[in-house]
Amino acid sequence: MTEQNSDSTTNGGMTAPKAAGATIDAFRIGRIGKPHGVRGEVSMQFSDDVFDRTDADYVFLKVDGLLVPFFIEEYRFRSDETVLMKFCDIDDADHARELTGCEVFFPRDYSADGADERVTWAEIIGYSVVADDGRRVGTIKAVDDSTINILLDVVGDDGSEHLIPAVDDLIKDVDKGKKEIVMTIPDGLLNL
Repeated sequence: MTEQNSDSTTNGGMTAPKAAGATIDAFRIGRIGKPHGVRGEVSMQFSDDVFDRTDADYVFLKVDGLLVPFFIEEYRFRSDETVLMKFCDIDDADHARELTGCEVFFPRDYSADGADERVTWAEIIGYSVVADDGRRVGTIKAVDDSTINILLDVVGDDGSEHLIPAVDDLIKDVDKGKKEIVMTIPDGLLNL
């Protein structure tokens, strides 16, 4: 997802690496839940723990339609899908409560620079799908991982939608730098 940055690019006395008005290439990793305690911690339900694997300094929260950087002071895992997060300058439950319901995004450039070569389902939204014969199939709009058979929801340049199985036998290459997945597309799959 590419979003407009807010005019305010500071939080906690640090500056985010984008100028005001610049676009931010980020992907959704979770949502802020309720405040936890009185010191400004919030619960965050996440679908991708990239913030932990890359030793990130900040994440973006979608506030009034804009991605705003929030610098991470500390966090601790509560479960496999929930973390208690403390952001810089959010020091009480009232300020933490204002963040409830905000979607959480992670900057792709931070993810690409990490030593971890693994690509997550959340991260590939927005990637191009290219057939192994060189044809561009479209752009990944969503990933349906609600069942054991994971499907890529791909929108073609002509607006057509295709559900493509995300199985190892079909995925030939994933290029984080190009934001591209090369796949073998079985005959007739795009005609369904």
